[in-house]
Amino acid sequence: MTLKAQEKENTLALVSKEEILKDFRVAVESRHASLMGRKEVFMGKAKFGIFGDGKELAQIAMAKAFRKGDFRSGYYRDQTFMMALGELSVQQYFAQLYAHTNVEAEPASAGRLMNGHFATRSLNEDGTWKNLTEMYNSAADISPTAAQMPKLLGLAYASKLFRENKGLQELTQFSNNGNEVAWGTIGNASTSEGMFFESINAAGVLQVPMVISIWDDGYGISVPKEYHTTKGSISEVLMGFQRTETEKGFEIIKVKGWDYEALVQAFDYAGELARNEHVPVLIHVEEMTQPQGHSTSGSHERYKSAERLKWEKDWDCIKKFREYIISTGLASEEDLDKIDAEAKAEVKKQKEAAWADFSGEIKRELQEAVSLIRNAAEGSFQKANLLQLADDLAKGINPIRKDVISTVRKSLFLLRSDSSAEKGALKDWYENQKDLNHDRYSSHLYSESDFSATKVAHKPAKIDDSSPLVDGREILQAFFDHTLSNDPRFFAFGEDVGKIGDVNQAFAGLQAKHGEWRVTDTSIRECTIVGQGIGTALRGLRPIAEIQYLDYLLYGLQMLSDDLASLQYRTKGGQKAPLIVRTRGHRLEGVWHAGSPMGMILSTLRGMHVCVPRDMTQAAGMYKTLLESDEPAIVVECLNGYRLKERLPHNVGEYTVPLGQPEVLKEGSDVTLVTYGSMCRIVLEAAHELEEMGISAEIIDVQTLLPFDLTGTIGESIRKTNRVIFADEDVPGGASAFMLQQVMDHQDVFRFLDSEPQTLPAKAHRPAYSSDGDYFSKPSADDVVEKVYQLMHEVDPNRFPAI
Repeated sequence: MTLKAQEKENTLALVSKEEILKDFRVAVESRHASLMGRKEVFMGKAKFGIFGDGKELAQIAMAKAFRKGDFRSGYYRDQTFMMALGELSVQQYFAQLYAHTNVEAEPASAGRLMNGHFATRSLNEDGTWKNLTEMYNSAADISPTAAQMPKLLGLAYASKLFRENKGLQELTQFSNNGNEVAWGTIGNASTSEGMFFESINAAGVLQVPMVISIWDDGYGISVPKEYHTTKGSISEVLMGFQRTETEKGFEIIKVKGWDYEALVQAFDYAGELARNEHVPVLIHVEEMTQPQGHSTSGSHERYKSAERLKWEKDWDCIKKFREYIISTGLASEEDLDKIDAEAKAEVKKQKEAAWADFSGEIKRELQEAVSLIRNAAEGSFQKANLLQLADDLAKGINPIRKDVISTVRKSLFLLRSDSSAEKGALKDWYENQKDLNHDRYSSHLYSESDFSATKVAHKPAKIDDSSPLVDGREILQAFFDHTLSNDPRFFAFGEDVGKIGDVNQAFAGLQAKHGEWRVTDTSIRECTIVGQGIGTALRGLRPIAEIQYLDYLLYGLQMLSDDLASLQYRTKGGQKAPLIVRTRGHRLEGVWHAGSPMGMILSTLRGMHVCVPRDMTQAAGMYKTLLESDEPAIVVECLNGYRLKERLPHNVGEYTVPLGQPEVLKEGSDVTLVTYGSMCRIVLEAAHELEEMGISAEIIDVQTLLPFDLTGTIGESIRKTNRVIFADEDVPGGASAFMLQQVMDHQDVFRFLDSEPQTLPAKAHRPAYSSDGDYFSKPSADDVVEKVYQLMHEVDPNRFPAI
């Protein structure tokens, strides 16, 4: 629907003449930045470009309704919005286009992301939070289409928590009583994604202060909207979500992307409604244009008709804005021409400044390298070749850092037989550059602050003969109860977590004790459960998002991989979201409830910690460690361990388990068996059988796969036993291969091995149902005994004859 007449206000009452002319200046500056940016790519000064031209007017209107403390979760065409807020200068815009690795020049990502990826820095240099209520906030963008939507839900849900949970009211650096709106933007074609629909439904259920703006230019790259959306209109599709006088839902608004007055009114109304009443709003901005096509990868003339191209030119939002200003007598055509010319000159000036800073830094390094190579060449038998390398480097047009470092490495290869001081100087320079380039391109995969999980002090569990023997789930229940009582930021949510206390009862009774805002049920929607966790963690809260079974992690894996795991890296420590994902896996019954896809997790979730506790005592200690850190993690509890008996520590809720430190569960001298999770019990059972055969096995529980054995415990054991088998429940080549690689590459054990290192994984297929399916699908104690015995037979066939 469109805004009702009584809901409209006179635009000039909302916006002064001076502000309208300022808006025009911002619009034309942004447009010139887009036009010049495309030329920079075609000149070879930037790798790729994607721009926000055609979307300027709506983004200016959105910026007017945006308040300090609010959050944006958008996509790569929102440059005008960021410029209108004052959170993106033209120089910073071009610094990102050039991939300038200086975080001061390019604060969103320090050159780690292609242009059009926007972020504000929520953290101080030491990793502490800034006061988010005193700044405009933009969650760090990601490229995958619609993937900004689940996080948007979480950002809005945080406002709901801050308003409804009275225990959070003192956290004034994160919220002003939940008055913050989460603003999302998405292209019309991306609304076809399941993540969009799941987020819409969840927001309607939760009634959170969320405003979604759909920039509709009629296409998704070359494909027109008729191929994307039923009825060709997402707002028409979603009309069933429209709230009524008796039913909660969305407020849905349609507005034209070239209509300045209607845009200002629509965004003002949407912002106030969401902020005051916590009603989600969808603004469908139609009739937008895309003057330069989708990106620098191609031309839209290939797929748009001449009639469409003419329409886009005639209805360009800046052209219509100019007509509006002139028709209302706010300025003359000459006035606007002058503003346009000034804007173009200013954009050109800032573009050149960005290029000078970016290229100047590399040119200084190039000059240093050329000088050092030429010095080293003077006394070398490779003088001619070295001088040629230096000359070629010096003559390069628009050199990049790769050119410099590659030439230096080639020079050092040529100098491999030399021993001059000049060669030493070149090598020292190269080693220093390696450190600098690690910081530029590879730092901050994990937290580098004092809140890093690996820096959390170890506080051992206090267990003695008087410690009660309880079900494992009761240890988790006691931990969660203690944490809910002592940390108002902590809350848990997921399918069946609330009323029944999760399917394995670790939260049993805790919703009744601590309230629904602390222990909360959700619908079946793993993708947005993850997004809900990411968004609330970005706003200073400490969520545990539960994925009921490890196999279901696949539904949320994209959000964890593309967004959460890379967040600290892609902002170079500018943002953090210390979400803990709680799930359960390993042994039970069947294809979809007994999964151990650890190799998949290890490959996709670098940047998160991966904890694989063998029992609930260890799990509780890991949760405590993670809650004292500022990093995201996944904790995979043993599905068959909730009813097994354990000793309840006297200091439950206080003790920690250090990450990256394996534990020797049983000492031995003949072979080292490395494992984790539910396999620990299997391997220990096998070890007792092996003892009866005269084989002494040392059993090591790695405890965490990321980080992996920071103490070198496995290598020390191998140096004693000279043999190793890595056992787990993942498929062949999964986590067992990862563990083998980590030890072989980093612990210098090859020369100590008297036997071939081996792995004992599960079968390549998922586990079949029933106890028989488990026995024949995953390693059993019999498999372990057989594997170890065969290894020892090869060592001493007389003592251990073939079976």
